[in-house]
Amino acid sequence: MSLSQSNQPKPALKSTLPGAMIFIGGALTVVGALASFIRNDGKEFGFSWLLAFMFYYSVALGALFMVMVHHLTDAGWSVGIRRFCEHLASLLRWPLIIMFLPVGLLAPKIYQWLSAGTPATNDLIAAKYPVFTLPGFWIVSAVFFAIWWLLSSRLCSLSLKQDETGSVECTRKMRFHSGWGIVAFALTLTFSGVFWMQATSYQWFSAMYGVYFFASSVWAALAFIYVIAVALLQKKILTPVLKQNYFYFIGVLLLAFTLLASYTEFAQYFVVWNANMPTETFWYLRREEGGWWWLSMLLIVGKFFVPFFALLPIHTKTNFKVLIPVCLLIAVMHYADLAFNILPAWHPGQHHVKWLLLHLGTLLFMGGVLGKIFIAKFNAHPPYPQRDPRLLEAMGVSHNVVNDLVDANAGGAK
Repeated sequence: MSLSQSNQPKPALKSTLPGAMIFIGGALTVVGALASFIRNDGKEFGFSWLLAFMFYYSVALGALFMVMVHHLTDAGWSVGIRRFCEHLASLLRWPLIIMFLPVGLLAPKIYQWLSAGTPATNDLIAAKYPVFTLPGFWIVSAVFFAIWWLLSSRLCSLSLKQDETGSVECTRKMRFHSGWGIVAFALTLTFSGVFWMQATSYQWFSAMYGVYFFASSVWAALAFIYVIAVALLQKKILTPVLKQNYFYFIGVLLLAFTLLASYTEFAQYFVVWNANMPTETFWYLRREEGGWWWLSMLLIVGKFFVPFFALLPIHTKTNFKVLIPVCLLIAVMHYADLAFNILPAWHPGQHHVKWLLLHLGTLLFMGGVLGKIFIAKFNAHPPYPQRDPRLLEAMGVSHNVVNDLVDANAGGAK
């Protein structure tokens, strides 16, 4: 089904927020980076940039997952959110590759295993050789980005091609790429989370880490998707394809992934606690000291109890006044959770408050740049798929009604 050219919605997404984020975040980042290179040879800046990168990278991964699930399940309600999810997923290409470069350049300062000895003197490094080398770091990271580039570019280009041609073959190809892509997604998400985040404490092991990172990534992405969908609905950009009950569906998914993310994080802790092996317990013991203990208590409340009880009632899932603050809380808790995973490797006792402005700066600056790119992509294309086979269903229009109108017009022509 396609819309007539005169009725096609005109993209009009405008916001001054990304520009303000770039200005404020850029100033804080420059000042903080200079202080970091003077005081600790840039290590604080490296960890801060890695933290901001993992935050936006995880959201982009979650959006890519939602696009693939849409195609694999042949869903109708998610047609309206699919296009901007594709734009979020496309950030996994050159935007996040550029954002990753400082992580790679500062890798020797972030990852202890690049300076902890040689395979001959360190058994943990020997077990992961040659991946645990600087060339190995760049090569493995390049493989991750190459897979995400191929997958996201194929899904996005076929989606835009279908806007022009209306070919059902585009739908079949997108389902095909989602089929192999969901497997590649699971593998690359797991290994990248372990390689870039868990490896900041390379002596530690966890079989649950990949599942935990997946659940947290999709959880945070759903919060972003909900907020963006509300903003686009209020600007009357997605009014034809976003109905009230579709927000209920997103809210149900948010509740489900709140439970999954909390369960996997608790299960990881329970397994380590139950085994009580010094090679594993040190990771949590380090996070029970100083300010990290208080952050862990905050995560229990803010990552599970508040979102869970807020999302549990049926009516709150479509109440924007309730869900928007909950989604913002989810974003904050996701960032805090990533900090809980990454920063104790550099600050084992307690994080110094004086570096919080640097973390805020990198988060704002990177978010502003990626936000600018996202808005530019969104405004360059139709705001939702124009000839998707499920477009009528997304609009709430019955195929029988359309067929009756076609028959009536045909009869009038005679």
